[in-house]
Amino acid sequence: MNKKIRYSVLGAGNGGIAIAGYIAMKGYEVNLYNRTEENIMSLIKNPIIHLTGEIEGCGRLNKVTDNIREAIENTDIIMVTVPAVGHKFISQNIAPYLEDEQIIILNPGRTGGALEVYENIRNSECTAQDVVVAEAQSLIYACRITGNNEVHIFKSKKEVSLSAIPASRTEEVISKISPIFSQFIPAKDVMETSLNNFGAIFHPAPTLLNSGHIERGITFDYYTEGITPSVGRFIERMDKERMEIADKLNIDTMSAKDWLYETYGSKGDTLYDAVQNNPAYKGLKSPKGLNIRYIYEDVPCSLVPMSSLAKQLDIETPAIDSIIVLSEIITGKNFWEEGRTVKKLGLEGLDKFQIHHLARTGKLLDNKEGVVA
Repeated sequence: MNKKIRYSVLGAGNGGIAIAGYIAMKGYEVNLYNRTEENIMSLIKNPIIHLTGEIEGCGRLNKVTDNIREAIENTDIIMVTVPAVGHKFISQNIAPYLEDEQIIILNPGRTGGALEVYENIRNSECTAQDVVVAEAQSLIYACRITGNNEVHIFKSKKEVSLSAIPASRTEEVISKISPIFSQFIPAKDVMETSLNNFGAIFHPAPTLLNSGHIERGITFDYYTEGITPSVGRFIERMDKERMEIADKLNIDTMSAKDWLYETYGSKGDTLYDAVQNNPAYKGLKSPKGLNIRYIYEDVPCSLVPMSSLAKQLDIETPAIDSIIVLSEIITGKNFWEEGRTVKKLGLEGLDKFQIHHLARTGKLLDNKEGVVA
């Protein structure tokens, strides 16, 4: 086990606390950063994270800080666990302090995360050489913070695909983190991880279709009770549209139902059945309000880029688009304006070959003007 690898985790939400705690529990040096100091005060005072559930143990953090420069200084792997809407902030704020050959991993990237971060760094005053930006297709844990310095891990995913920009560095990234996280497997490029973004399928629709219960403060099991047969059929329609986009780009993908089996071993004739049979979802409660990342992250950073890409490819996505429209009406936000579009990601006007070339090399094909997206 290579103890020389040093980590920083940026973001102290559910996933960040779980990842940081597990890294520390495995004996590696890890720093934890959070933008709001108040939310990490208990860890500043006592930098020990307790893990319960599938993983039992505790880990002592090397440093807990709201200073992003201190967090990433002299570290090798930067694990970004903030919501995808924070990727722009993180990339712009770490760019001046990045060091040669540091590896940034978005956990997860949602749709287009690595492209967005890579562009921000390339367009900044970053002087570091050979910096790699990678994205995971999904968060590795189903987890929830259960108290000060404590996180409960309901289930770890069996496999999570990951790709880097440039894609030639993907195997290297995986080999460096594999002593801790053996679940990561290589994807061909970040378009593959982006379009195998199952959070886009499982997060916004159940939240919005159960918004009445959520606003009234009625607690229920988010997946097993929130996804009824009719909600399951709607999600399957969204998933079919996602797969059509992937197929048009020659991207390997699977249905959300099959993903539940591959990831959790959950079987079923329909997506609804597979959700009900998934032990990892048992006990995961509904959100306490609608001001959550399932809407404010997954709509602009998952569904909007999928819909935008579909329009460029002449694919209709009525189910996906209906969730975007519904979320805008309910929240009063313009997620199309705020979200990741093909223009913002540097994909506008590119054919599928040019898109994959950009995703795999960070460069535009055929000497086109412009920078990497």
